[in-house]
Formats: sequence, structure tokens, C-alpha cells
Amino acid sequence: MSAAGTAASARPAYRDANVLRWLSAYTASVTGDIVYFLALSWAATRAAEPSQVGLVVAAGALPRAVFMLGGGVVADRFGPRRIAVASDAIRCAVILTAAATLVSAPPNMWLLIPVALVFGVVDAVFMPAVGALPPRITAPEQLARVQAMRGLSIRLSNAIGPLLAGAVLAVGDVTAAFGAAGVLFAASLVILLTVRIASPAEVSQRTSAWRELGDGLRYVRHHRMLAPLVTVIGLSEMCFSGPVATGLVLLADERGWGASGMGWIASAFSVGAAAAALLLTVSSRIPHAGAAMSLALLVTAAGAVALGHAPSLPIAVAFGALIGLTSGITATVTSALIQTEADPRYLGRVTSVTTLCTLGLAPVLFPAVGITVAVWGAATFFTGCGAICLLAAALGFSVPELRRAGLRPPKSASPAGR
Repeated sequence: MSAAGTAASARPAYRDANVLRWLSAYTASVTGDIVYFLALSWAATRAAEPSQVGLVVAAGALPRAVFMLGGGVVADRFGPRRIAVASDAIRCAVILTAAATLVSAPPNMWLLIPVALVFGVVDAVFMPAVGALPPRITAPEQLARVQAMRGLSIRLSNAIGPLLAGAVLAVGDVTAAFGAAGVLFAASLVILLTVRIASPAEVSQRTSAWRELGDGLRYVRHHRMLAPLVTVIGLSEMCFSGPVATGLVLLADERGWGASGMGWIASAFSVGAAAAALLLTVSSRIPHAGAAMSLALLVTAAGAVALGHAPSLPIAVAFGALIGLTSGITATVTSALIQTEADPRYLGRVTSVTTLCTLGLAPVLFPAVGITVAVWGAATFFTGCGAICLLAAALGFSVPELRRAGLRPPKSASPAGR
């Protein structure tokens, strides 16, 4: 292990300058993502009919889902840091080029759709690469803290991104918003270049990309812990990676709580998730991590059902905070377990599988939310979410490798190497 890795193991992750640089780059990137997406959607409303706006959004979401697994292969083949830097540079160039084009021409579908397509493809490469970096920048016993800090970063970006996009769009225009997103990607790139890895990136042996993808999927499928863990992640994130937000809108509308009521529940969810991330960032250890994950899923299942049947807005807000807290715990623990258990040679591909479960498949589920609420009501939708979380918890408790899974506790120093 290099000096960077030894230093990382000698202090908590939240006091490690190298980890904080990675986190800063990640935060700038996620915030840029949000500003870009809102600017793209706003530009689409100015360039096309409402029915065509969905085409622009789908143009970005579809390639990200389709190429996500391939992005994991690329990260493992060439090294995650190299790919994260290259894809950040491409995203920056694409968005700034789009901003420059909009200076002399109004937004139109011929510009927005290609931008969304390219951005979606590059995102499919960037996300597995940047997600595979933590084991290379910190000691194994600090991974839970790093994932908790990543959760805080996402919450911060989700709070700042929309405000920044709204302010830029209000003061300037779409061109300025694309420019702001490009600046954020440029900042992410510059900071990422300063991040040191603890050991040289392990590059997979050169075979065909299809062979490497197949090897990665077989590795996950035959791994006694990763196979059920990836299934738990897929089930636990099936609702909470996007569909629940739509469900909250429909629940508030159905109960007459209005937009402000929906906002209160969504904010409570975010506060609960941020509290979980903060708690796990400063926590000295997570005892019985596998059992804690399954218990959190069990509470999330009960909270989701209770939220759907809440008789009043204050009670719904309380249950929103509860499921934000417990789902935040689950997300942190599962991410840390993945990065602790996965062989570094396959980490990009494993990360691409879990990212596909959490983000790539969410757009497919959105139509099901509306149909379920329209036919059976919002309570049924949230009961279904609870049932899916209950299934994930049952899997976690029933698989011995998951039930007994643990994370290395942080310590003052650890020997070099793993």
C-alpha cells in the first residue's frame, strides 16, 4: 500500500484529505448532473410540445440503462480513475459545447436529443468508474464511513442543484444553465485529478468486452454473498430510487394535502436519509452489518405501508422521516458490503450491476406507479412497496452469508496491504 493508503487507514475517512477530495469531486459532479437535467428539461419545454419533452428525457435515460453494464467492463479494463477522469472531461466538453451553440441559436430538438444521448452514454461509463474508486482511496475499515459521506453528498447535491438551476434559469437562460453545469463538471474534473489511489489500478486481462462482461456477471452470480446481496439491493431500491417520489405526489393529491404536503413528506424523507448518513459517518462501527441491513429493511417495509395509510399529514411526515432514515441505513450498509466483498478486478462490473438496479431500471417502473394509483389507490402502491422491502428483508435474514455479514471496524492503524 502506498503512503496515501497508509495515511487513509490512520485516520477516519471524514478527516482524510484524499477522501474529501474524491467526495468534493463527486458532489460537484452530482450537482452538475442535476443542473444539467433541469436545464435540459426546461430547454425541451421551450423547443417542443409537451408530448415531445419525454423524448428528450428518454434519450438520456435509455442509453444510460442500456450501456451501464458495458461501463463496468470499461472501468475494470482501463482502471476506474482513468475512466472517471476521461468521462468527466467528455461531459464537460459536451455541455459547454451545447452552451456555446445556444448562444447563437435557440434550443431545438436536433441539438437537445443528441446532447442527451451522448450524455447518457458517458454517464453509463462514469457512474461505475467513480463508484469503484472508494476501495482504492481508503482503508477497507473506512468504507462504511465513505459510503455514508457519499449519501450526505447526494442529499446536499439534491438540495443545492435545483436551487442553483432555478436561480440561473431565472436570472439568465438555458445557455447560462448549461454553462453552470459545464463549470461544475470542470471543477469535478480538476479535483478528481488530485485524488491519489492507494495502489495501482488493477486492470483485467485483455479479452473481448463480451467475455469480460460475461465473466463479471458469472462472478456475481456464483459469489455466495454478492449474488443475494445484489438481489437485496435491487429489491430495496426498486421503489426508492425514483417511483416513491411519484407516489408521494399522487398520495398528496389523493388525500388533498396539496403540493405543500407533498413537499413536507419529501423533505422529511431527505432529512431522515441525511440523518442516517451523518450517523454512520461518525459512528465508530456498524455491529452485525448484515443483520442491521435486514432489520432496517423490515422497518422500511412497515413504514412504507403505514405511510400509504396515514390518516393525516403530520403522521405521513413522521413516517416519511422514518423510511428515509432506515432506507438510508440500508443503502450505506449494502454499498459498503459490496465494496468490501468484491474482488477489485471485478468491482467496476459489480458496481455497474448495482447501479443499474438502483438507477437504470427506475424509468421502467414510473408508468406502473400511475397505473397502480389510478386503479387501486395510493395506499395500495405503498403497500406494494412495503411488500417488496419485506421480501428483501426476508432474503437478508434467510441467507446465512448475509445475516452474518460484517464490516471491518475502524481502527487507529492497519497493516499495509489487505
